[in-house]
Amino acid sequence: MFSILKQEDRQLAPSPALPLGTDHGEGLGRESSEKRDEEPADFYGLGDPAAKFSQISPYLSSRGSIIKCFRDAAEEGYKAYHLDEYDEDKNPNGISQKPLRGNVTILFLDCGNGLSRDSRGRNEKAWETKRVFGQLNQRDMQHIEPPMLQYPDWKGHRWLRDEVAGFLTYYCKAPVPLKPENVVVVNGCASLFSALATVLCNPGEAFLISSPYYGAITQHVYLYGNVRLVYAHLDSRVTEMDGRPFQLTVRKLEIALQGAKSEGINVRGLILINPHNPLGDIYSQEQLQEYLDFAKRHELHVIVDEIYMLSVFDESAMFQSVLSMDRLPDPQKTHVIWGTSKDFGISGVRFATLYTENQDIANAVASLGCLHGVCGTTQYQMAQLLRDRDWINQVYLSENHSRLRAAHAYVTEELETLGVPFLRTKAGFFVWIDLRKYLHTDTFEEEFSLWRRFLDHKVLLSCGKAFECKEPGWFRLVFSDKIHRLRLGMQRIREVLGKEPQVAKTPSPCQPLEKSIQSR
Repeated sequence: MFSILKQEDRQLAPSPALPLGTDHGEGLGRESSEKRDEEPADFYGLGDPAAKFSQISPYLSSRGSIIKCFRDAAEEGYKAYHLDEYDEDKNPNGISQKPLRGNVTILFLDCGNGLSRDSRGRNEKAWETKRVFGQLNQRDMQHIEPPMLQYPDWKGHRWLRDEVAGFLTYYCKAPVPLKPENVVVVNGCASLFSALATVLCNPGEAFLISSPYYGAITQHVYLYGNVRLVYAHLDSRVTEMDGRPFQLTVRKLEIALQGAKSEGINVRGLILINPHNPLGDIYSQEQLQEYLDFAKRHELHVIVDEIYMLSVFDESAMFQSVLSMDRLPDPQKTHVIWGTSKDFGISGVRFATLYTENQDIANAVASLGCLHGVCGTTQYQMAQLLRDRDWINQVYLSENHSRLRAAHAYVTEELETLGVPFLRTKAGFFVWIDLRKYLHTDTFEEEFSLWRRFLDHKVLLSCGKAFECKEPGWFRLVFSDKIHRLRLGMQRIREVLGKEPQVAKTPSPCQPLEKSIQSR
């Protein structure tokens, strides 16, 4: 998986068994000359949950049956993990990779992604005072006043929205202070997607999104609003249209939008994920400007999901928030969401925030606060956490980024040893890996079969179909764990791949790169 400050530096890590070229551009050029330009239809897809989930329960409405099927489809790997979770002492043969699904984040790192424990089950003392766990257990976090126990303003208590506005101003590098009245607080980004879909779209309308993408968004926008997703498919191949693998371009957005219109689908908005899940892309300000200009031309809302904005662990990368831009093309239709689940590893707290200058939208989303509000004591704890920038900057982020870098370095070195191509990332918790050569046939059924073989060997990956990747054989591998657990997981992956005959295929795109370009 990859995410870079500048898109021109984007690179697919090569298999060591494949030849290396002499120049980045030269390698891309050779691949480009061998590939035909894609047909426009290849870049367009339309999600249809109603057609995908056709099993009807006699006890539920047709909509209720579809909603139930979302859970059924997502639970197999997740249930398997919780029934057979790895533990160094109690269950050393359990499943060693936890799925990063929905709003269940990886809670593995000592800091940032959870509360790790030593072999005796006790919290590790060396890092305990630096954890979010320790921070939330400070005495000043346990304060309760009567107003916290009453119904709040459904936008969130004003003192919390003051802190959120200041936090986003600082970390998003906003050119002017952000306003508390533009902040809405709810119980998680999933709720924000559901609320925004409900208030921005009529039933049957759609949002435009590039694929692969974080697949749970399909469920979030459908649950209440009956809103669909139009896919602008990204391709791993390098062509005359694509100078890099999985490149999002305005032309692809245009093709997907026109494809939806040709089928009578009304597209109301564009969803951007930055940093990206699962690709790990970090969009430059120039790219963001292009996407926002595209949206304005077509009178589309833009929802920008920046939930990984503080999880950029590579020191050479720089995250550019939409809120850092001097002038938004259409500020009344640009809406930014962020939460603490990923960057602070506290997904169980259920806390997320919307920033929008459009008060109609802010108030409409706030009206759903009766369903998605955050309790007063949690609001107080989040305000205390977000205001402590000395701890966040000097203790938390520095250690979290250091541990993510080390874990990422270990996993990518192991993948190189195995000869598994992957996209390099500088943000997030995962690597997008190319296992197409291990598929006997180029089908999603075969991809699922390989996923099942991994699960049988007690390692749980996420297959590309879960992210609506149009090419079978791509998987997401989570690396935000302690090294000794990663070592076990990679050992099990090695065992599975060692039993799989490799099918001769076209070399993975863009992999003839100069070794010096791959240096970390």
